[in-house]
Parts: sequence; structure tokens; C-alpha cells
Amino acid sequence: MDHGYDTHGATHSKLVICDRDGNVVASAKGPGTNHWMVGIPEVAKRIDTMTRDAKAQALIPETHRLSAMGLCLSGAEQDATNRELENYLKTHYPDVAERYMVGSDTVGSIATASNVGGMVIISGTGSNTLLRNPDGSTYGCGGWGHMIGDEGGAWWISKKAIKTVFDHQDNFARSKLCVERVWELIQAHFGIKTRLDLLDHCYAKFCKPTYSGLCSKLAKCALEENEPLCRKFFEEAGQMLARSVCALSPRISPALISQCGEVDIVCVGSVWLSWELLEPGFTRELENAKFKYDLKLLKLTNTMALGAAYLAADTFDLELPRDYSKNYEVFYGHRAVLNGNGANGSANGGSNGTAKTNGATNGSSNGSSNGTNGTSTNGTNGK
Repeated sequence: MDHGYDTHGATHSKLVICDRDGNVVASAKGPGTNHWMVGIPEVAKRIDTMTRDAKAQALIPETHRLSAMGLCLSGAEQDATNRELENYLKTHYPDVAERYMVGSDTVGSIATASNVGGMVIISGTGSNTLLRNPDGSTYGCGGWGHMIGDEGGAWWISKKAIKTVFDHQDNFARSKLCVERVWELIQAHFGIKTRLDLLDHCYAKFCKPTYSGLCSKLAKCALEENEPLCRKFFEEAGQMLARSVCALSPRISPALISQCGEVDIVCVGSVWLSWELLEPGFTRELENAKFKYDLKLLKLTNTMALGAAYLAADTFDLELPRDYSKNYEVFYGHRAVLNGNGANGSANGGSNGTAKTNGATNGSSNGSSNGTNGTSTNGTNGK
């Protein structure tokens, strides 16, 4: 039996176990597994706990080591720390697995949809964009956390809303759109009355997920009330996400285009649930930058733990059947604008428009491998 294990980086994690036919036979959930936030010892402990839970579901003895485990985690971009995590697991939790493949959540997301390559844009609490070419080379844009970036993510949208209100009320940068409704949403979300009351949430009691939670209220207001300023925040977020795609354009390998005919982009994270709001800014940025490749935006329909599983299986030459077409849906298509001609395509057919379904996934990551037992892990939601 093969096991796939998945963790979701900054906020939550998921583990799955797959059999040799690629079927998921058990799953478990847990807290975040970004080592920059909780440390390698705690990440290893959480992996062990989820593995035990999944083994129990699959009626596998706790002492039976999985043949391989794929770990695709938020924050796992450096070989040195990845090896440190692997060694820590082998030393302190020897019953988890025989061997490990450790990589980033971004790579795991792409691997869920294709073994050729493509892009992933994570826009959850934070944001991160990664390109993977057919030769295995990877290039990133963003993923630096809220102190440096996170453009287009929930934290960035929430911070932009708060900053807009503060600047307007300070007469520092007056908003052309009314800020009153946004201020009401801020007050309700944080349970405050004055701007001074908010400082605790920004500094002494800062909690990134809580701070970022304002984003969902802004999205609801934009959709249900058609509130202009809320809509503007998401339009600008869409622009930032498309800009990260354009930034990686020079790195796209000709081999990727020749094999795929276009750039497939996996969209991960809760902000993509608001695609209707993101779309105007996203498409305008592509057109203004004259992005020269056709592209499609994909929504994963299966957990990203499968991508970690595929990577683990491929790393250790283990056979793991897979059907990539069952792991995603296309929700938007964009045709390159060449010589003044071109059109944006939709998943429902036609040369213009967007799919009627929103492209979004709330980061979950997974993995699996073959042999007696195998596992893998993934993580998402930026940093």
C-alpha cells in the first residue's frame, strides 16, 4: 500500500494515504507546517501526529514505516533546511517513513496538475508564484511574507483597506471613493470603535490569519453590495497576481510551450474564490504587459497532497498510476495579444469571457508514493 501525506503551510495541513492504484484510502488534517513560523521540531511533530491518524484509518500499524513520504510545505524552499527536517524526522520519528522527498508547496501544486511543468499562483493568507519548466528548473516571484510582499493575498488586501481608511482620515491621501463602509467592516471584524483600538491587532497582538480574515468581509461586501472601494481592492489584487505571472515570462522555457501549447497556471488559495472580483485587474495587467503566451487558469479538484505523492513516487522510481485530467478544472483562458489581435477565452467555450465557476482552492496539499507504504506532504497559503 502507498501513502500520500499533505500539509498546508501557514495555517493548516492535510495528509492522505494512497494505495498502489493511486486511490486515497485515508486522510488526516492538522495545523500549519511552515518551519519559519513554528520551527522544524514542531513541524516534525505535527507530521508524525497526522501520519499516526492516517495509519489508524487505514488499519496500518503505527510502527510500520511508509515506503516514502513526499513533503511539499510552505517555507520549504531551501535545500539545507529541507535536509534538516528530513534528518530530524528520521532521528526523532523513525516509524513515520523510510525515505522523504521534501519540497515547497508551490512545486507540489504544479505536480498535481501536470508532470511537464507550468505555474502556480498561491493567493491565500499570503501570496507566491512559481514557474516550473520541463527540465525541472524553477523560478519564483514573491513568497517573501507580509513584511516584504504578499501582494494580491488576503493579508495584502486587508492591509490595503486599513491603510486606505487611515490615510483618508489623516488627510494624508484622500480616497476618491467613500471609505465609510470599509471602515464599518474594519470595526466589525476587529471589534473596535476607534483607530487607536486597532493598534493592538497590528502590533502587540498581531495574528496574520486574523488580520487577513478581514478580506472575506471585504469580498462579501463587494459582491453583495457592489461596494466600489471593496471592488477596487480586489481589482488591484488581480493586477498584482497577473504581474507576478508577467515577471516570470522571460523564464518560460520554449520546451514548456512546445509540449503544452500554452501556460497552465494552478490557482491555489481562498482569494481565488473571488475570481469575479479579481478578473478585471488580472486581465488588464496581462493585456497591458502584452503577455505573449496563451494561458489557462486551473482550479484543483483533488487535494494537492496527490502532487506531493507523485513527486515522491517519481523521485524514488515508484510506480503510482495517475490521471492528471481528474485533478483540475479550467475556469479561465487567455489568448495572447499579438499584432493587435487576440481574445480572452473562457472555460465554458467561446473566445471571450470567464467560466461561471470561481477558480479557487483553499490550499490543501498532499502526496503519496508506492511500495509497501508511501506518503507525501504539501503546504500552501503563502507565508
